[in-house]
Amino acid sequence: MEKLLLFVLMAVVWTTAQGQQMDEEMAMKALFQGKHAVNRAAHAAAQQIDMSELASGRIRIDPTEAEAEAQRYLQANLLLDDALAPLPNSFLRERVEVVVFEVVNGDRTFPYTYRNAAYEYEVTLEQPGVVLIIHLHYPRAFRAIEPIDWYVKGAAELVH
Repeated sequence: MEKLLLFVLMAVVWTTAQGQQMDEEMAMKALFQGKHAVNRAAHAAAQQIDMSELASGRIRIDPTEAEAEAQRYLQANLLLDDALAPLPNSFLRERVEVVVFEVVNGDRTFPYTYRNAAYEYEVTLEQPGVVLIIHLHYPRAFRAIEPIDWYVKGAAELVH
């Protein structure tokens, strides 16, 4: 009887450990997907040149177009709707929040060091660019680990 009880106890411990390991691995995959999505969105946003300024010989990023393009890329890469809520086939379960979207244009002296103490982020831009930070929640699969959320950060420069 003791062996049967020990076997059942060990099976519970092993199953819990396996669930925790799988949840941790899936969380890291979710973080990497979020980071790739932010990097792609920031890069796409940084390429939105203001054509009226370009006609005057100044290279600037159009903030409105940049923000729209960043949102389109986040939607496509994280499978989100227009309100940045997850679609049914997304791995996410909660809305993604854009907490920082900042266009750094030619009105600054370059190289420009962007600092955001609230999110502990610092990046040096050599030319006009975009800074993007999102808040991402990981939907735990087995509840074996504590809830996880990240502030995923990225920046990109205008390539010309």
